[in-house]
Amino acid sequence: MIPLVDLAAAHAEVAEEVEAGFKRIIAGTAFIGGAEVAAFEQEYAAFSGVPHCVGVANGTDALELALRAVGVGPGSEVILPANTFIATAEAVARTGGTVVLVDCDPRTYLIDVDAALAAVTPATRAIVPVHLYGQLAEVERLREGLAGQDVSIVEDAAQCQGATRHGRGAGVDGIAATSFYPGKNLGAYGDAGAVVSADADLATAVRTIGSHGGLKKYAHDVIGFNSRLDALQAVVLRAKLTRLAHWNDSRRAAAARYDALLDGLDVVRPATLDGNEHVWHIYCVRVPRRDEVLAKLNAAGVGAGIHYPVPVHLTGAFAGLGLGQGAFPQAEKAAGEILSLPIYPQITVDQQEAVVRELAAALG
Repeated sequence: MIPLVDLAAAHAEVAEEVEAGFKRIIAGTAFIGGAEVAAFEQEYAAFSGVPHCVGVANGTDALELALRAVGVGPGSEVILPANTFIATAEAVARTGGTVVLVDCDPRTYLIDVDAALAAVTPATRAIVPVHLYGQLAEVERLREGLAGQDVSIVEDAAQCQGATRHGRGAGVDGIAATSFYPGKNLGAYGDAGAVVSADADLATAVRTIGSHGGLKKYAHDVIGFNSRLDALQAVVLRAKLTRLAHWNDSRRAAAARYDALLDGLDVVRPATLDGNEHVWHIYCVRVPRRDEVLAKLNAAGVGAGIHYPVPVHLTGAFAGLGLGQGAFPQAEKAAGEILSLPIYPQITVDQQEAVVRELAAALG
């Protein structure tokens, strides 16, 4: 079996550090917040090239907190791509805001910037570019197009830890939310997330809202909720963070191997935007007869997957938007053809060659 993601291989590299860290936390009994969380926040901020990082309970909370920090609430419209994971839209809905969907670019699957700017209305409070699969969307074009308007950019950076665009990472000019779900490039041993920001006031707002509305015990200045990073997860994340740059290099090498191995097959290989340093959270191709090909790969022991099979507007959760089939043709077409191949830092050449052999056989 060749898994889509090999979490056991990653754990083997950090097992001793994690075990020692867990013993340290248990002995000290500082399970929520504390020195371990503070150290991780400082280290991840430095890694991300931003001054502020706030650890939270999960990536969905991170998005909601970032949206609330920029003022999204009831009556606010928030623009996001239709081909994202449902959590992006859920975070907007949880603020009381209105989800406004746009299509994606057919080559990169990133948000269609022109469509997003065209969707701005007087009620628009934020645009959420999703840095899908490991590369950054064209945030600078959004920023230029929004000049002079009271519309924030909240970056969904759940899949792009370590990625840059023109040498700059997510959140360096504003605010970004990320997820440390176990399968991410930087993954915890459970749910965890963070918000990074260049703005001290936004970071303080995130920390305040995520800690029951206050920064001091029994001081509740605003209505908030409970979303805090626990110290055990911080141990795991700190151990993995020291390896993340190397792991991302390994992912880039694996992606380059796939590019070469897939040459000549009836597949559309992924495209990288000029100026982007991709971190290849997902290696996504397009194939004919996708469901049949996926079934054959899985039967042959290849853990391929789909990210994502149903655009947001076609889910039951967001049927209330009233947007049926045909509303976003690029996202809908991609959803029926995309296929994620196994990729992780420890994947071997032999494994990748086996994946491509089975893919070639499945394609016929």
